[in-house]
Amino acid sequence: MRLTRRKWIQLAAMAGATMLLRRRLCAAQSGPLFIEVPPTSSGIHWVHDNAMSPKRYLPETMGPGCAFLDFDNDGWMDIFLVNSGPCDFWKPSKPIRNALYKNNRDGSFTDVTEKAGVGGAYFGMGAAVGDYNNDGWPDIFVTAYGRCTLYKNNHDGTFTDVTERAGVGTPGWTTSAVWFDYDNDGKLDLFVCSFVDYSGEHKTECGDNKLGRAYYCIPRVLKPTTSVLYHNNGDGTFTEVSKGTDISKALGKGLGVVATDINNDGRFDLFVTNDTVQNFLYVNRGPASDGSLKWEETALQAGVGLSDSGKARSGMGVDAADIDGDGWQDLFVANVDHEVFSVYKNNRDESFVDVALRQDIGQATRLLSGWGLKYFDYDNDGATDLLLANGHPDDMIESYSAQVRYKEPLLLFHQEDDHKLHNVSERGGPTFQKFFPARGLALGDYDNDGALDVLIGNNGAAPLLLKNNAAGGNNWLGLKLEGVHCNRDAIGAKLYWTAGGRRRFRLKNNGGSYLSSHDLREVLGIGNATKIDELEIHWPPPSNQIEKFASLPINRYIRIVESKGISE
Repeated sequence: MRLTRRKWIQLAAMAGATMLLRRRLCAAQSGPLFIEVPPTSSGIHWVHDNAMSPKRYLPETMGPGCAFLDFDNDGWMDIFLVNSGPCDFWKPSKPIRNALYKNNRDGSFTDVTEKAGVGGAYFGMGAAVGDYNNDGWPDIFVTAYGRCTLYKNNHDGTFTDVTERAGVGTPGWTTSAVWFDYDNDGKLDLFVCSFVDYSGEHKTECGDNKLGRAYYCIPRVLKPTTSVLYHNNGDGTFTEVSKGTDISKALGKGLGVVATDINNDGRFDLFVTNDTVQNFLYVNRGPASDGSLKWEETALQAGVGLSDSGKARSGMGVDAADIDGDGWQDLFVANVDHEVFSVYKNNRDESFVDVALRQDIGQATRLLSGWGLKYFDYDNDGATDLLLANGHPDDMIESYSAQVRYKEPLLLFHQEDDHKLHNVSERGGPTFQKFFPARGLALGDYDNDGALDVLIGNNGAAPLLLKNNAAGGNNWLGLKLEGVHCNRDAIGAKLYWTAGGRRRFRLKNNGGSYLSSHDLREVLGIGNATKIDELEIHWPPPSNQIEKFASLPINRYIRIVESKGISE
């Protein structure tokens, strides 16, 4: 029988689908998608101290954040962990410090905190990593209940506290922060989330409960504060530029932030999640008539400020990505239990619609409280997936609720051909059957195998390191982008890659998750395609250069320098 061209196409499609199914089954049979790495193997023996006291001061339950970064520029991801410290309600009986672990390139890490000088001296919350001075070395900004700290990388394995000179001390209670270039001048600026007024007489103690014990205050009873935007002056100093803008006018209780371009106008916007008050969406409108930059807060009209029923929720973790491949950034918010998390689809007109209840996410998160999270392609099939780290903020919740637990499970979602995120947590491995007081979550490929691994900060407990075992059999290309005329980290770059007859897009956002910072390299998954036919890079302003590359290697990392090409 002679087959028509249409029949050939149908048979080929069926064969491709069968092959994909077999590959997925093989992957599932090869072991869990993620493998927990114990301290005996990783060498990470640091434990977060949450300073828990009978009086239940609220900062005790909010940390910690964490970060992946290559602090020594050897091409291997190191780890930074944020700890609490002395403050106005706690004086530790023993030394408390952050931790910096150097990657030994064999799956283990060595504690180099003391030599590096990043131990900290305040009640730390989160970390934001970025090359603010464009010298090619990552610097670390640490938020805190107290004073923030900016650590400048000295290029020799040590850091210097330059907070005072830089002018970014930001007192009060700060949480998540993000580096991004809001005015497209080629230098990274800094946005810092401020939580609630919790100083002096405002350090509210929420009385005794029916158990005769104090409990953590719901942030609803605490006063909101103003977050801060700093402009990079290019000389190692910063100027606060949020005063008089919608950023300073919007009093919030900021916990999470992601920098992204929600309307494709080439300017980075900010989406901030707030606890018990509406979220904020700061749209970057560019220069005003007086030369300043105009920010417009549009969360309510955009449909991302409140729930569909018009109620403020407890927004904590946040992220942005182009989920459905239409070229527009979608948003995600993790809320507290009984509120359901939010999956905001971009309507391409500066508005969004929450589709969480149309997907597995709505039902799966109904009784959970989400903190760290990230959109990423965990199996390198080219589609964006999702990982959620959860845990209730009140360690006494099980005394009040028969449904909600203090320690909660991780959740993993895989994107299928219907562009929906499906709950595949049961395939995640034994760790996904456990329960954690999870807070911050960072992604990074610590073993350079092209599969993004996971680091989770647990409140008052040891961190969790998960090795990605899900991407075996799928091909990939890792990119370290270096800007020359744009910011060195190339935040804001647009990537288009074609493989196996399919063209994909990714915007290099920054921030996202909760209190945490991620591996700044990009991993482009191409599934079972054997080559990348073309890679197109749109470098961010002020460069705006477009470069195209063909015949690229796969299953390895390469370095691409703006206007200078590939440097492997």
